[in-house]
Amino acid sequence: MKRIAFVMSVTPGRAAEYEKRHNPIWPELEAALEAHGVRSYSIFHDPSTHQLFAYAEIEDEDRWRAIAKTEVCRRWWRHMADIMPSNPDSSPVSRELLPVFHIPRAGGADGRL
Repeated sequence: MKRIAFVMSVTPGRAAEYEKRHNPIWPELEAALEAHGVRSYSIFHDPSTHQLFAYAEIEDEDRWRAIAKTEVCRRWWRHMADIMPSNPDSSPVSRELLPVFHIPRAGGADGRL
């Protein structure tokens, strides 16, 4: 399993709409993510900067990149383009984050810190 993280942003004043569009996420988009080896995917919002922090656990980087070629992903990008900075192909403007620290299992044998 590979951990990846990246940042995006939401247009000021559109965070509530961003969250609404994700709850629930389109079932066909969730299925595409799962079919391409995404095992966990979280997005967090920083209201003070309008930044979105995304974290995913994926099986393979090539399969992750292949999601962008699916019809449902491209449709999702178009659906979201009016509420977040987007590239000419409607994909969200994003920056990959580099890992610097990770504790694979915090705490003792019972999982407590």
